[in-house]
Amino acid sequence: MQAFLLVGAGGAIGAMGRFGASSVIGKFWPSQFPLATLLVNVLGSLAMGIFIGWLVKAMPAWAPEARLFVAIGMFGGFTTFSSFSLDTIALFERGQIVSAALYIALSVAVSVAGLYLGLLLTRGMPA
Repeated sequence: MQAFLLVGAGGAIGAMGRFGASSVIGKFWPSQFPLATLLVNVLGSLAMGIFIGWLVKAMPAWAPEARLFVAIGMFGGFTTFSSFSLDTIALFERGQIVSAALYIALSVAVSVAGLYLGLLLTRGMPA
């Protein structure tokens, strides 16, 4: 139960951070291009890399709880792309290059296809 609370609390903070960052970016750079999403994804992935690298070296005893709250919760709520990036690098570092490439291709293609299918399924439905 404690793990769920740590992830949930961190996720709420991360989601609010994503909304705030996207709002600020959108005000300064209004565009049809999803710049806010791109910047949040890049920033979240950078922050995830810095945090995990630091956590492993500096605070191994806190690693499980800190990973739940910060990495999975906060950064996961800020951008799930950071989790995707971490999983991808973990596969590469374990030498699983084919699995990493497959994971990248499937994550992008199947996620986009899933969203499109969801839209197709609901577009004909009455409001």
